[in-house]
Amino acid sequence: MTEIETYGVAPIPVKAQTSRPFDLFRLTFGGANTFATIILGTMPIAYGLSFTAAATATVVGVVLGALILSPMALFGPRTRTNNAVSSGAHFGVVGRALGSLLSLLTAVTFFSISVWVSGDAIVGAAMRFGFDGGDWLRALAYGVIAVAVFAVCVYGFQFMLLINKVAVVAGTALMLLAVFAYGGDFDPSYAGSGEFLLGGFWPTWVLSVLTVMSNPVSFGGFLGDWSRYIPATRSTRSMLAAPFLAQVATLLPFFFGLTTATLVADPANYVSGLAAASPLWYALPLLLVALIGGLSTGTTSLYGTGLDFSSLVPRLNRLQGTVVVGCLALVLIFVGTFLFDIVETINAFTILIVLLTSPWMVILMLGYLFRRGFYVAEDLQVFNEGRRGGAYWFSNGINWRAMTAWLLSAGMGLVFANTPLLVGPLGNLAAGIDLSLPVALLTAAITYPIAVIAFPEPRSVFGPQGPRLVPAKEEAAPVETAKTDEDGTAPVLS
Repeated sequence: MTEIETYGVAPIPVKAQTSRPFDLFRLTFGGANTFATIILGTMPIAYGLSFTAAATATVVGVVLGALILSPMALFGPRTRTNNAVSSGAHFGVVGRALGSLLSLLTAVTFFSISVWVSGDAIVGAAMRFGFDGGDWLRALAYGVIAVAVFAVCVYGFQFMLLINKVAVVAGTALMLLAVFAYGGDFDPSYAGSGEFLLGGFWPTWVLSVLTVMSNPVSFGGFLGDWSRYIPATRSTRSMLAAPFLAQVATLLPFFFGLTTATLVADPANYVSGLAAASPLWYALPLLLVALIGGLSTGTTSLYGTGLDFSSLVPRLNRLQGTVVVGCLALVLIFVGTFLFDIVETINAFTILIVLLTSPWMVILMLGYLFRRGFYVAEDLQVFNEGRRGGAYWFSNGINWRAMTAWLLSAGMGLVFANTPLLVGPLGNLAAGIDLSLPVALLTAAITYPIAVIAFPEPRSVFGPQGPRLVPAKEEAAPVETAKTDEDGTAPVLS
């Protein structure tokens, strides 16, 4: 467990696929059982909902997000690489850059949340002991936390693993102890602030569902990082169940954030406000766990995305890619805190994650169905290795069938969006209720099959059993001489 990871985005050897679906459950739950999830859990209350309404929005958001996420575990065992690279089978080996950019959006958002949480933990600790440093202390705290995350990502992989393990265990224990800390103060009949963020109940409730959904959906680009260690022989049912159940388990941190947000005067200053509302025996461990949890989320988001980003820009190594991504996130957290409303800023980015990533995931799922789960692992690496051709070269490295479907579905989602910072031209079509997600999902589910039926893909991408539900054209893809795996077998998994 303490060995340093030696594999990048290249296909891992088949002999390294020794994990089980239960390991995927543990890693997925561990990555979500942090203060970043707790913060998202406070959002429905910050939007003005009552406890009951916020609770229903949370459950619906978690379940819907988990259903969308689960199939993303199926790619890694067959491609033996992460999901961004795997997406090259359907978007083209150059078009797979879209998956990396979506992962970048997710990393920037959750790194920002982690810096916000940890920085506010420092501020909250100072205020609990009578020192109020104002915005200067807050800015200094954010800078210190960002530098600490950079250092852990760049120099201390084993320390990163230790922080993640400590954060998950300590965070779970702390959330369970909350029953004793707040049991006498919590009121399940909490009626909300009375001022809905979007002006009405249903628009705000739907916005809450979308915000909660961003947590499970955010794992879509990263799930392959872990599932690639599971043999392709594992049952599809167990692979689908592992991430789904892991996300259902995150109702623990979600409801911790939901219930405690009803005790805080200003949810926009949740961590410091909760520290002020907590008994002293609980406040200090709370702030410490918030600090460690923020570091855990920040390093998890930044480390893998820095690696993937550097594979997109060959001039950048992993260190430089990590710094670039981290600096983008740091700009967001300072701008969001000191120039805008941090709650609305985080909300805008989480909604973008859902609207842009969900149709991308739908296209991948349909592509998996049409291809019968068949992938040529070596040909997915063409772009990373500076080569041309291969089964997934399509048109100059881009499969315009999938790319066009995504552009249409993402565009339609933005047109129907209704959020505090983003209102599309048709955002108020349904009395202010945000229809962006169902429109985006439906558009992707319709346009991509139409595209591959109207413009069939080469038969070579479908494998020996041929396509399922769609036609194929009798035209060989431009395949270069493929390398072989270490054991001498062809890098093809069906």
